[in-house]
Amino acid sequence: MPFIASIGTYLPCWGAADQRMPGDDEDAVTLAVEAGRAALDGGAGVEHVVLVSRDLPLLEGGNAAVLLAGLGLDPELEVIERLGGAPAALDALSSARPRTLVIGVDLEPAGAAAALTAERGLQVRTAARIARSLPVRTRHASGVVHDYGDSRLLHERGLLGSLAVAWLDTPIAVAGVEHEQAVDLCVGTPAPLPTLGASAGLFALAAIAESEQTGPLVGVEQASLSGVTVAAGAVEVRRRESAARDKPDSTFIPGAEIPISLAAYERAFEAKVRWVAGKHTDADELDFPPRYRVGPDGALHTGYTLVPLPRTAVVYTGVTVHVPVPGLKTPYSLVIVELDEVGVRALVKVTGAEPGAVDIGDRGRMVLRRVAVRSGVPDYGYAFEPDLEVAA
Repeated sequence: MPFIASIGTYLPCWGAADQRMPGDDEDAVTLAVEAGRAALDGGAGVEHVVLVSRDLPLLEGGNAAVLLAGLGLDPELEVIERLGGAPAALDALSSARPRTLVIGVDLEPAGAAAALTAERGLQVRTAARIARSLPVRTRHASGVVHDYGDSRLLHERGLLGSLAVAWLDTPIAVAGVEHEQAVDLCVGTPAPLPTLGASAGLFALAAIAESEQTGPLVGVEQASLSGVTVAAGAVEVRRRESAARDKPDSTFIPGAEIPISLAAYERAFEAKVRWVAGKHTDADELDFPPRYRVGPDGALHTGYTLVPLPRTAVVYTGVTVHVPVPGLKTPYSLVIVELDEVGVRALVKVTGAEPGAVDIGDRGRMVLRRVAVRSGVPDYGYAFEPDLEVAA
């Protein structure tokens, strides 16, 4: 039975308080990175990663390389990508080995949560697993969704039927259903959950840990169910959940797609997605992006090492673009930021803030975002997310 050392959560800033939506530059991988980094803020080691979602950007080729790079983890770590909802995430957690990072991600509503297992902490053990077939809502490989549209059937034969078969004690939280349904099924009043899919059970676990409750936690999806028993134990919960805001209006003018060069994509991947600079042995300064140098003797120096860059920065200067640009949503803001303590400046887009809301001197952090989708390939890089509370 695993122990949970830390839990991290992330909600995009756009949408309503009870239902968030991803930004134009966010997808399941960037949300997973945000939640995962929150869980790893304590510096604990990771040996395995499990990513659970029904919204994975790539079903062929995999998402592991970007996920590990964004998390700052070794590219040789084992990564398991599971297609599933709340039961799948709780199954992954209850069977995880120590030093496993389990991440659940959803896009509708949007949110991500991650839990890191260890040798001690909050204790979680398997209580029930029920696999029953009641395909009320289906999604085919083509992406077409069909909803049978019978909520009573789903409730009576799906949710209640699976709970009856499971022979569980009355749960303290149910993930995967609307809050009103969960209240009817639980002891006391469970905390409202911001998502209904793979991350919902981990959000529920975070709420249980913060309230110091113990008892059964259930994840359901149609007629499938997974239950775990949460026992007492110390755990750190770190939330990246800024206040909800309305998504700003924007204009989009279609344009010709810029095709991707996979050779260039591969060459730039490490520096761009891991957020690292190059350092030559005979130089004190860092090069961003990494590059070759011509020495005083006229020889080309190609040997440099990659050095992680700080993820906190201050705005050096910036501009907001209002002229519609084909293929981009406008307006948008660009800033040159100066990274803390290394003397490196970078030109990046602003994310998580209305265009024009960032001023010179504002502080914030560098976050992984999807900068484009070219030839069907998500392309990732870093953007500047201002600390709006400090700026205000």
